[in-house]
Amino acid sequence: MGNIRYSIVAPCWNEEGNLPELYRRVTEVMDQTGEPWELVLINDGSTDRTPQIMRELHAADRRVHIVDFARNFGHQLAVTAGMDYAQGDAVILIDSDLQDPPELILEMIEKWKAGYEVVYAVREERKGETWFKLMTAKLFYRLIYRITDVDIPLDTGDFRLMDRKVVQQMRNMKEHHRFIRGMTSWVGFKQTGVTYVREERFAGETKYPLRKMVRFAITAITGFSIFPLQLATFMGFFIAILSALFIVGAIIARLSGGQAFAGQATTLVMVLFLGAIQLISLGIIGEYLGRIYDEVRGRPLYVVNETIGFETNSAE
Repeated sequence: MGNIRYSIVAPCWNEEGNLPELYRRVTEVMDQTGEPWELVLINDGSTDRTPQIMRELHAADRRVHIVDFARNFGHQLAVTAGMDYAQGDAVILIDSDLQDPPELILEMIEKWKAGYEVVYAVREERKGETWFKLMTAKLFYRLIYRITDVDIPLDTGDFRLMDRKVVQQMRNMKEHHRFIRGMTSWVGFKQTGVTYVREERFAGETKYPLRKMVRFAITAITGFSIFPLQLATFMGFFIAILSALFIVGAIIARLSGGQAFAGQATTLVMVLFLGAIQLISLGIIGEYLGRIYDEVRGRPLYVVNETIGFETNSAE
């Protein structure tokens, strides 16, 4: 095998219905480049026939390489492993559900050859998704854009092309709670976007239900912003000012003979309100503290059971 020009990285978790079509479309696209390429498939602890299909694809085409996890570690760590093992001069991240069209890779490659070191895909339309998913996704991207410390492009996912030197910088970042699109923006370099229409899943069900979406949003916010911690401080000042005004109002009402603040109900409401603010603040601090704990333990990001098709172990 000669020097690999392009590495297509596709994380897979129970994608038996999508893998053959993903391979067919990627092969059809990449063969048009006339340059050597590889397809790096990461088995993220699948429980269906995904591992078997991966092996069948490798047996039929040695350009298909496999990283087999010891268990499920999650999408972002599967992408991380793909970047660790990718050997190409340019690395393309793509989901295996075919919502991200492989045909867009050719346009990304053109931008890369024009001098851009990161080419990200911008979703101008999302087909087959509920109004709730569309609304929350739009809100999420705009919230992240407003409060994070880096300029993360709106309406972008992990579908992107990265130059080798960008990937090398990403490999040096070892945090456990990862937000790949934010990390890519953080490292800098010359970046540009290409627009596309995000299709429905080719087969199978979504791997990001509401619970996972919320956790992913929390990871993105806490990984690139201290705004929630600042918000806790702002709430403290707000409650202090509100309490001072309440005290003044209570004194004036009592001196004037009014009964507006008589009884225990007002006191109970205020105690519950302050208690809720305190618990929210502790929860915010706990999120950051938990992430610090995960980092200082120093555990590996993922555990690989087996690799297939790599001439050398390219992961560091």
